Amino acid sequence: MQQSMIRFVLLLSIVITTGCTAPPFEERIDALLTPYQSPQPGLAMRLVRGEQVVIERTIGLAELDSMQTVGATTNFRLASITKHLTALAILVLIEDGRLTLDTRLNEILPQFPEYAERISIQHLLQHQSGLPDYEPLVPLDRQPRIRDQGVVNLLLEVSVLDFEPGTSYHYSNSGYAVLAVIVETITGQAFETFLQERIFNPSKMSQSVAFVQGQNEIPNRALGYTVREAEVKETDQSAYSAVLGDGGVYSSIADLTTWHRAGFGRTLISDQLFTAMMTPALERYGFGWRIDQFEGHTRYHHSGSTSGFRNFIAHFPDLGLTLMLLTNRAGPDALPIGEEILRLYFEQELIQAK
Repeated sequence: MQQSMIRFVLLLSIVITTGCTAPPFEERIDALLTPYQSPQPGLAMRLVRGEQVVIERTIGLAELDSMQTVGATTNFRLASITKHLTALAILVLIEDGRLTLDTRLNEILPQFPEYAERISIQHLLQHQSGLPDYEPLVPLDRQPRIRDQGVVNLLLEVSVLDFEPGTSYHYSNSGYAVLAVIVETITGQAFETFLQERIFNPSKMSQSVAFVQGQNEIPNRALGYTVREAEVKETDQSAYSAVLGDGGVYSSIADLTTWHRAGFGRTLISDQLFTAMMTPALERYGFGWRIDQFEGHTRYHHSGSTSGFRNFIAHFPDLGLTLMLLTNRAGPDALPIGEEILRLYFEQELIQAK
């Protein structure tokens, strides 16, 4: 229904503006993004092909009280787009020879119940562990906010899995919080430090950060909001916002462009491990990426949804094409908007090829 509504709004704007003649590609994109104009919470969108920026839009406000506008270096909370970075951190450790995809959870965190003998690193990466979602276990008024180790502590009290590891897929933030703790246990480093030293710094992602309140800062930070009709309310943090492994990284379209040009971590691990990361399993999920076909091309993608933020990233390896769409408002979902942008792009490419 939401996808159909977006198409209807876009079509209506085309009819009103042009008398049924389709306007240029960029005008159609602008019509699609109209709801994000100031004085609303906004978005940053960039479509990159190879080294070239095809189209970029930075719209609306990053912070309403100060009227700070969104720019290319504005840092948004990535939410679940973080998961491919957490997965990459694990693969870097595999590259270091410190664990394998088949390493069992109990080998690293022996305090788990006996079922941990049947949960592998790969199960955690691909949402096949059977561990339940941690969110229902966390009181909404919990203070301080729960972090990754706190998630593990809650899961230690779980005596029965939701299903036998490896037999089913259930998207769960729990596995990625556990993976962050695995990184910390193996390395003796805080997860945010490991990401900075082993992923962000070598990839020249100078503004990206796994945010820990009171320990580091977010440059050019966008706050998250909820927009309901005429009311705009700050909803920047939730009870789960301090958990890093499942969604705690902040980044910008500028840094994500650098990440695109760095091959999404391809230089940090072997070709074999990178291929494994981008190989779909149950529900076409790889390691922190969804892999499918879109408009006839292989697509790696992921959405991100958390308190006050909705995001989407999609990469087409055969084209060297990446779309980044970051918003600081709790709705509408970014995925259908992002897919409409991509459809408009491919439509334009088809027209130009004729």
